[in-house]
Amino acid sequence: MSAQKSPHSNPYPRPGVSAAVFRDGEVLLGQRAKPPLQGLWSLPGGHIEPGETALGAAHRELLEETGVRAELKDVAGVADVILRNGDGSLRAHYVLSVFYGIWLSGEAIPGSDCQGVRWADPLALDGLRMTEGTPAVIAKAFRLLQG
Repeated sequence: MSAQKSPHSNPYPRPGVSAAVFRDGEVLLGQRAKPPLQGLWSLPGGHIEPGETALGAAHRELLEETGVRAELKDVAGVADVILRNGDGSLRAHYVLSVFYGIWLSGEAIPGSDCQGVRWADPLALDGLRMTEGTPAVIAKAFRLLQG
């Protein structure tokens, strides 16, 4: 029988969330202020805290990072963010539940983990340096929102 690893011996993958929030046909984006992926545009989000639901984390992270509240409808998808060191070893692995919904209130202002925020046309994201897979999940969330 093989020995089992302690669940705390490897901190990855880590659960996280993000939110594709739409207002007047545009999606809310945050520019990452911290490594990894600093400076890239992405959906607002972050870690799920112990004892917190994924949906609760999505609402909390959205408010902390952008000052926006939203009616989050459902999950648009699950995204893996896997980062490797130069030698190919694992640097980080996050599994994100990506929620989608509509803006309710709040002016988009950069919060704790964002150096910038903006509303953008989901069909015209080509000029932005974005985290891998973000345009595809935004497109899927946009389709789901429109029914």
